[in-house]
Amino acid sequence: MRSRFFLSIGMLSVLLFACERPPEVVFESPSRSSSSASSQRLEVNAEASSNASFIQQQMDPVTIPGSVLIKMVFAPQAPHANWDEPYQEACEEASLIIVHHYLTGAPLSREDADREILAMVAWENEHFGGYEDTTAAQVKQIAEEHLGRSAEVTYDPTIEDIKQQLARGNPVIVPAAGRDLGNPYFSGEGPWYHMLVIVGYDEDEFVTHDVGTRRGENYRYGQQVLYDAIHDWTGVKEEIRSGRKAMIVLR
Repeated sequence: MRSRFFLSIGMLSVLLFACERPPEVVFESPSRSSSSASSQRLEVNAEASSNASFIQQQMDPVTIPGSVLIKMVFAPQAPHANWDEPYQEACEEASLIIVHHYLTGAPLSREDADREILAMVAWENEHFGGYEDTTAAQVKQIAEEHLGRSAEVTYDPTIEDIKQQLARGNPVIVPAAGRDLGNPYFSGEGPWYHMLVIVGYDEDEFVTHDVGTRRGENYRYGQQVLYDAIHDWTGVKEEIRSGRKAMIVLR
């Protein structure tokens, strides 16, 4: 009798555990073949979609899974561990580059990342008169004019808005007050202003590609910690916490 009782309790616990943890949804690069996709692996062919269909996709409601992970390449903003300029200020460039490579499906070596960061910095110097501390709107402009992609900035997003994009297979670039992230791998207190890519979430945490450290691949932050740190550049580093919340999505 006792063994049956404990067996029943055990089976009930397994069932409850399964109900509380829905299957994880994993997104591959949109350019890869979807022939091997299963019920737990979704492929989103963003490059084959027209702008109109993409906009409609953003308007359509989507069921938010319990957890999502977008599998994509990673490169830190200092690809060869040289933290001199311009790499010290290249978090925006590196974030754009890894998302761009996710969308194209092209591999990204450290040499590629280094070359593309320098090319983007040169473009910014020509068009902005500098490359340091770019705003969300400027990141959108770089994506469109330098990388040839479409991009959208959403201001004042909620945690739910971020998850909606991730559930569609869209990596989310966010500007942040870097010192509020509390990343132990940052040098010193961390940067006043930072930018990183959110690539997934689970019940409690956001999964990121934090280009500010070589240990940043799939680095996890508490959802509220990361959300509270999201602030656009204000022009004054000490006033970063007054910056508006923003997120950038490329297509």
